[in-house]
Amino acid sequence: MQAINFNIVIEKIKDKPRTIAGLEITEKLDSDNRYLRAKIISVGEQVPVLKQEDIIHYDKHAGHGITHGGKLYHLINFGDVVIVETTDDAE
Repeated sequence: MQAINFNIVIEKIKDKPRTIAGLEITEKLDSDNRYLRAKIISVGEQVPVLKQEDIIHYDKHAGHGITHGGKLYHLINFGDVVIVETTDDAE
């Protein structure tokens, strides 16, 4: 599967629950967060900077689901990406 133009095929990342001040923050409690994390599966030829396997943050209201090979992916536009994680972000 290959994205074209300014499109990006992503696989959403489900974050593990985290603890802040002794409270467990789950995905449901974190619903005020506008942005989600995803791994890039494919990028269109018009998309600068991003590449396959990059981890991004994107607007959770963006895009559409697409099934390929029995697996659910999402298709978003380049303009929906707000952050690309760097190796420094993993620390």
